[in-house]
Amino acid sequence: MHEADPNFSGDMMNQMKDFLADPPTSDMPDKNDMLRCMKLEVLLATENSPYIEVRANVDPTDDPSLPCSTIRSWFIGISFCCIGVFIDTLFAYRYPGISVGSSVAQLLAYPIGCFFARVLPKWSFTIFGCNFELNPGPFNQKEHMMISIMANVAFSAPYTFYIIPVQAMPQYFNMPWAYDRGYQICISIAVNFFGLGMAGLLRRFLVFPSVAIWPQALPTIALIKAFHTQVDEPVPGPFKRMYRWSMERIFLISTLFMTLYFVLPGYVFGAMSIFSWMTWISPNNIALNAVTGIQTGLGLNPWPTFDWNLFGGAGLYLPTFAIVNQCVGIVIAALMILGIWYSNAWETGYLPINTQGTFDNTGSRYKVTKVLDGMGRLDEGLFQKYSQPWFSAGFIVYNIWCFASYSASFSFVYLFHRQTIVRGFKGIYREVFRKGKDDGHAEVGEDIHTRLMRAYKDAPDWWYLILLILPIFFGVAAIEGWPTGAPVSALFYGLIMPAILIIPIGIIQAVTGNALAINVLAALVGGYINAGNVNGLMYFKCWAYLSSYQALYFCLDLKTAHYMKMSQRVVFWAQIVATFIFAMVSALEYNLIMGIRDVCTDDAPFRMTCPSQKSFFTVTIFWGVLSPKKLFGPGQRYNMMLLGFPLGFLLVFGYWVLKKMYPRSNLVRQMHPVMLCMGPVSYGAPYNLAFNIGNLYVNLISFQYIRKRYLAFWSKWNYVLSAGLSCGIAISGVLIFFALNLPKGGTLALDWWGNNVVNMGCEGEGGCPRLSLPESGTFGPSSWT
Repeated sequence: MHEADPNFSGDMMNQMKDFLADPPTSDMPDKNDMLRCMKLEVLLATENSPYIEVRANVDPTDDPSLPCSTIRSWFIGISFCCIGVFIDTLFAYRYPGISVGSSVAQLLAYPIGCFFARVLPKWSFTIFGCNFELNPGPFNQKEHMMISIMANVAFSAPYTFYIIPVQAMPQYFNMPWAYDRGYQICISIAVNFFGLGMAGLLRRFLVFPSVAIWPQALPTIALIKAFHTQVDEPVPGPFKRMYRWSMERIFLISTLFMTLYFVLPGYVFGAMSIFSWMTWISPNNIALNAVTGIQTGLGLNPWPTFDWNLFGGAGLYLPTFAIVNQCVGIVIAALMILGIWYSNAWETGYLPINTQGTFDNTGSRYKVTKVLDGMGRLDEGLFQKYSQPWFSAGFIVYNIWCFASYSASFSFVYLFHRQTIVRGFKGIYREVFRKGKDDGHAEVGEDIHTRLMRAYKDAPDWWYLILLILPIFFGVAAIEGWPTGAPVSALFYGLIMPAILIIPIGIIQAVTGNALAINVLAALVGGYINAGNVNGLMYFKCWAYLSSYQALYFCLDLKTAHYMKMSQRVVFWAQIVATFIFAMVSALEYNLIMGIRDVCTDDAPFRMTCPSQKSFFTVTIFWGVLSPKKLFGPGQRYNMMLLGFPLGFLLVFGYWVLKKMYPRSNLVRQMHPVMLCMGPVSYGAPYNLAFNIGNLYVNLISFQYIRKRYLAFWSKWNYVLSAGLSCGIAISGVLIFFALNLPKGGTLALDWWGNNVVNMGCEGEGGCPRLSLPESGTFGPSSWT
């Protein structure tokens, strides 16, 4: 199981191989150290977790008497869900947008829960034979985590906030039926519940196995433990000192510090956030801005920011191999971009080097509406008269690596993680054909946390199967019950993609902590299948991309609950209630927002200009009307970009060969071809190396220096510090928005060099092209197909 697991120590794996190849006996005293080492490792793997990161945060014990489904936890969780989804949906229409974030809910839940535990009377009552206690005792960590799981579901804007306004509003597709409450509720339920059903059926692959550590779950657990840990032992640390601060104190101080500090880069001195200091030397130097610029260049800047939000938040919990491989991939991609741009391949020299926008043959932003007829369909005559779409060098390389990451993920999981998949399917087979005798945990590389979960009743697969099937009916009802003009096949074709890809990309995310979004693949395939049908494309992308994204998000919460030893049935209902509130509140909010005068226009009050909806509208027309055939089809200009697919296979095959040639090499063990591909994807156009180099610095200090020298200190401080700093940014961001950005139409902003320098020269103009336009005023061929 751990043979190809980069999170498991390579040195320990080699020692195990040596031990099994030549087991020591009592007459071999020179191997006593190896024997003791193996005994200790077996003890850790069976009575705790094989991973240091998990052992640092997750208790190998459980108290089944602690309640998590209490009246106060439901009340707090439901209240937070209603407030969170309302605020996040409302302000998702604003530029810049604002999200409260679930970390704020986690922070507020503790004092509120403790207040209820102090003031509520200890009454009990019985309903339908079930006993309920109004105040079951002190507010505990399982109640706190249940509230956190509900908040994770609700504290975000739903995907339907793209679809419904774009369909309904007159400045977009002007489809009046999209204002209908029934349609909005049907599409919201269909979209949001399908991922939950899929997540439950993936537990044997992505939750129960110990190899699925889910690094993102660890800071959340550290935050909860900081409030509920009663005993804090002093630990030795740097400078030969003993550190006696409790986890709660560490969390509160780091939160307060970052709340105050973030005011500097977030409001007072914006250049601290985008610290593109080299471009300030010569703001209009095209080459300098292209190579070192952060906003529109390649970000080759050794110290690009003083903003923790950009610098290194993920560096405290993502594994080192993931970040290093990503950085290597980003550097390779940067060299490819420079080669393409300076050679003027695909006429990229006439465009900015690293932007995600689409351009016409004059170097201006591509106006898709110029090639549409009165019915919103492609007019070939207008298309020939206007221009072909053109991509920047950065966006071309981004797409190549996107395609490579899909094929690399699929082949990597098959070669190195197929045993995990086989065990998962065996577990499903036992439950289906042996009448539920499988407890859901057998033969999946179980650790102590999996064994402790046997104390609780499992949530049967058929519960989740209902959640998988029911949304399909709502989706069909939404498509057929209103004049969408979209075929029902768009829904079913959209479900095929996550069914194929969800396990490979889920395993990659569970092991590395990095999510592989399939939005580009969904747009590519959906554009082919639904060419000329914008609603069909939107529905296809909705189920193809969002269902997999949500399923993995729900799996993360299920793993967090697994670590916290929470009843799966309680978590099941908590996620259902939170998802239902998320879907209903957002659905009932759409008409309220769309009824605001001048909303989604440049004259909108409170900057409700809907930038995300505008972008979604443009992308939908681009892929749905022009279709990928005109971009990637045989003989088309960007057909060569599809070579990314075989590139991904070749990288994984090359890595497999290296593993065979050097099976004991730690260097080869830390290579990860999928992370190499995901570097240019996660930090591709319009992002760059500057957005990940801080993660590398922080991770090397934390994981490679402090952890190796002061393990106890690192175990106590690292993850709770990560949670505290992230929570501080969330709180400060909310305060800055409501106290300084929102009042008086944003006129309270500080107008001085420290905030204006980031908008000077090429950086502030969206990037500068390397070449001037020819005398004709256009570049590229004079005719096209």
